[in-house]
Amino acid sequence: MALKNRDLGHLRLQLITDGLGDEDRIVDIVSSALAAGLRSVQVREPKWSARLLLRACERLRPALDAVGGWLLVNDRVDVALAGAAHGVQLGHRSLPPATVRAMVGEQVVLGYSAHDADELGRAARDGCDFALLSPVWPTNSKPDAAFLGVERAGHLTAEARLPVLWLGGVDQTTAAELTRLPAEQRPIGIAVRSAIMQAPDVEQATRRLLDQLPRG
Repeated sequence: MALKNRDLGHLRLQLITDGLGDEDRIVDIVSSALAAGLRSVQVREPKWSARLLLRACERLRPALDAVGGWLLVNDRVDVALAGAAHGVQLGHRSLPPATVRAMVGEQVVLGYSAHDADELGRAARDGCDFALLSPVWPTNSKPDAAFLGVERAGHLTAEARLPVLWLGGVDQTTAAELTRLPAEQRPIGIAVRSAIMQAPDVEQATRRLLDQLPRG
């Protein structure tokens, strides 16, 4: 498995940018969230060019480096290879994980966006460090999408052969549900968009999310 000498604590809470494309806003939000204890950020801005992604990541990476965290960029392996991010988040439209792992070696963190057991298996088999499993709860970004639910997500997580984060409908209330799960069914962390990106007080929202999560 590719997960060697990686600090899984970074993945306890991951912030995913919300695609609105305001670079200065993203930098400000990330700075506030890092001050509250966040240690993992995924830049997901599908409307941006590679050049804009590179510039934004070059601004963000020093802040993540300063706290020993991780900056991931969605899909764009080239931006990570340029040294602007610590890793890449891959999905079904991306290059295959095995191909990317062969390109980047062990120095780049690889995440994979999974929705079922088959995709979790592919992520583990092809050398990803972790998987994002979604959607676990109903989510405003895809209101008509089917969601896994806590019971199904817990079973998938327990059976997965790599660390799993949960995404989709995550807020302070749903995050608190993790403490009621058996340890083997708990994800190693959660990923959020609007719960931080749209929060009136980013530092407070980040701290409250972290406080709801199981420890250890």
